[in-house]
Amino acid sequence: MYVKVTRSGPRRYVQLVESFRDDEGKVKQRTIATLGRLDQMDGALDSVIGGLMKVTGREMPGRVTPPSVTFESARALGDLWALQELWATLGFSELARTFGKTRHQIDVEALIRVMVFNRLCDPESKLGTLRWLQTVAFPGVDADSVTHDHLLRAMDALVDQQPAVDGVVAKLLRPLIDQELSVVFYDMTTIRTDGGSVQAGDVRQFGMAKEGLIARQVMLGVVQTGDGLPIYHEVFAGNTAESPTLLPTLKTVLERFPSIRRVVLVADRGLLSLDNLEALSEIRLESGELLEFVLAVPGRRYSEFAELLASFQARCAEAEQEVVGELPWRNLRLVVAHNPEVARETQALRRERIETLEAQANAWVGKLDAQDAGVKARGKKLSDSGAKARLYHAVKDAHLANIIRVDLKNELFAYEINHDALALAELMDGKLLLVTNTPDLSPQGVVDRYKSLADIERGFRVLKSEIEIGPVFHRLPKRIKAHAAICFMALILYRIMRLKLKAANTMLSPERALESLRRIQRHRIRLDGNQPVEGISTITTEQANVFQALGVRKPAATQQMSLL
Repeated sequence: MYVKVTRSGPRRYVQLVESFRDDEGKVKQRTIATLGRLDQMDGALDSVIGGLMKVTGREMPGRVTPPSVTFESARALGDLWALQELWATLGFSELARTFGKTRHQIDVEALIRVMVFNRLCDPESKLGTLRWLQTVAFPGVDADSVTHDHLLRAMDALVDQQPAVDGVVAKLLRPLIDQELSVVFYDMTTIRTDGGSVQAGDVRQFGMAKEGLIARQVMLGVVQTGDGLPIYHEVFAGNTAESPTLLPTLKTVLERFPSIRRVVLVADRGLLSLDNLEALSEIRLESGELLEFVLAVPGRRYSEFAELLASFQARCAEAEQEVVGELPWRNLRLVVAHNPEVARETQALRRERIETLEAQANAWVGKLDAQDAGVKARGKKLSDSGAKARLYHAVKDAHLANIIRVDLKNELFAYEINHDALALAELMDGKLLLVTNTPDLSPQGVVDRYKSLADIERGFRVLKSEIEIGPVFHRLPKRIKAHAAICFMALILYRIMRLKLKAANTMLSPERALESLRRIQRHRIRLDGNQPVEGISTITTEQANVFQALGVRKPAATQQMSLL
């Protein structure tokens, strides 16, 4: 139907016309109505048009009111999208089945996912996580429906189902581990805790922190592969010694990954004990192969090897580069590495400290002798006991108590230099002692394996800095263990991102990659109170490259509606 102007003599008429087909299928036209003469329809035409616009719910041209537009705050999407894709691709989404078999009234898997992603994007407390949820477009999660109680209940469910959760995590990790030869690293670190309350079975205990201070803490043991992939973690009480944790941890790891044909365990100094060595030497894998290990000798035990190292020391005297050798010890291999530069620097620093302390001690001796001779001097009078106490504490702070010995039993101030202890210390300067049963690794290969342990330390730094595992503010042991498990899953995602970004030859760290993706935001507007119109930020070339490097698909731009 359309409007047509026709002529009849000198006059023009406005008609409403429609097209139709006759019985033979030919297109014809017929007049529905004649609206009047064109030259006489100024006011009448406006009336007709106005009536038509009214019945169709439209406004007259020239009097159109602009639509009511409401803009919501933009929400970060890109980083969460990438993490969501990785989560599903790796198999973490299988946790939904684990918790689906329980009677929980909340979506535990989704809430755990929220807390894991928060550790990677913007680490916050559980209350802070709720505030963070209001600023992001979390795929598949209604931020307004999540409460603090929901998060805590999800943490409790996580610990209650820990064996099943560990099974899911182990399953998704198995394809990522070298089944022929796996080099695994085990180390422990301290995590500071907060609060002074005491709970039943409390894992918050006072112990020596890595910073050298006595603090209330928990111990966290982590096992990683040679590629830096974390495969196991466990929380111990804060006063737990490192050595007894090695065997139980290793047993659990071997049970979870039984298909590995060869394992080389690398561990730091605090984990070597004669009991551990004997037990480790008897462990066999499912393949029947013996467990292999590389363990560092703690410095406190270096004196046991002084005589054995006498022959090796001749190679170190004039060395300018690292010297690596091997000696037999207790039916095992003792691999020794000597770094001459470190040795020289250590010796120079020690001698400087000894000279400073000797000079101070001799000054006190002179002052005491002068006082005994009746010589008067300004300042507070010095006593023998006072001089002994001051020198003793100075020696302890300089870590020289085994070399500079203060005679605390003598009434008079006295000290001596233990030259045997000094000679032993200088013998061991710059040396690394490793015990191993590996049959085919060269001495240099053994040293290289051990030095790779530094990568697990980087994992701890990630946990403490980027993921911010501590300080822990939870009181209940269950919640502390749940917090550690959440941070551990975040570390897995972090490490896999790192491996993928490195394999793609990008220069981006996981932090920088997520920061770039975070600028992809979801935008939402509402016109005249109707259903909102959604869209996302334009994806830049850099952001597209990050998605490609991570092996995940890009978010599709939502179809946009015209505002006009």
